[in-house]
Amino acid sequence: MKIMMKAPAKINLTLDVLHKRADGYHEVEMIMTTVDLADRIELEPLKKDEIKIISHNRFVPDDKRNLAYQAAMLLKERYGIRSGVSIGIEKVIPVAAGLAGGSSDAAATLKGLNKLWNLGLSLDELAEIGAEIGSDVSFCVYGGTALATGRGEKIQHLPSPPNCWVVLAKPTIGVSTAEVYKNLKINGLRHPDTRAMMAAIETKNYDEMCAHLGNVLESVTLKLYPEVAQIKEQMERFGADAVLMSGSGPTVFGLMRHDSRMHRVCNGLRGFCDQVYAVRLLGEGMPID
Repeated sequence: MKIMMKAPAKINLTLDVLHKRADGYHEVEMIMTTVDLADRIELEPLKKDEIKIISHNRFVPDDKRNLAYQAAMLLKERYGIRSGVSIGIEKVIPVAAGLAGGSSDAAATLKGLNKLWNLGLSLDELAEIGAEIGSDVSFCVYGGTALATGRGEKIQHLPSPPNCWVVLAKPTIGVSTAEVYKNLKINGLRHPDTRAMMAAIETKNYDEMCAHLGNVLESVTLKLYPEVAQIKEQMERFGADAVLMSGSGPTVFGLMRHDSRMHRVCNGLRGFCDQVYAVRLLGEGMPID
């Protein structure tokens, strides 16, 4: 029995950091939504009691550094599973891009193994387990659109945002999330208006959604990595309605309603950036199976 799962990428419509917590994490408040760019996960039982990661992408680790591996190990240990599994990961989402590719792979693995191993866990239970793996995994279990608080694991579901094109552009650099947070100066930050973004989503107001995009981590990443600032400037110049960096970067996304504008932005960016994708907002969450 093989199980195939989709693992969609996410973008941050808002990302705010409120303060540093006593446990060393940062208290965040962010609105995330999934987009139609997805890795594919293939799960197949093994007779030997082992977890095997198979990927043709050289940037994907095949050991316990891999979040999908960690997801499988956590379920095996918690529920006494004595059989093995092969986890095939076909990467479509760029690696280390601020799009939660690894977290989404882990979430898809949790959902797929829940079925493969007949665990009967609910999405809420899987999201709780996911929070032990990484801050974005809980959101990725649900997908759709949500306000995430705490360190990212507390999820409040939101309606689908107004539909539009999303153009993603990732420069050929990696960004260290830890370095970005280390350099973040919380005093004096210009905080995004999270409540206004929630209202824009709830009323399906595209112009208001564009007006309230915001990510406080840009204050660090754009200074440390000028390539990201350049892509943002070019995307604005080519006519995107609104532009923002996703997560800690380096991927930048632009929103636009019309096909002609999307093609113009994509064609313009390909002169500056190899990895350019035009996708739609998914909006809805993924079913448990």
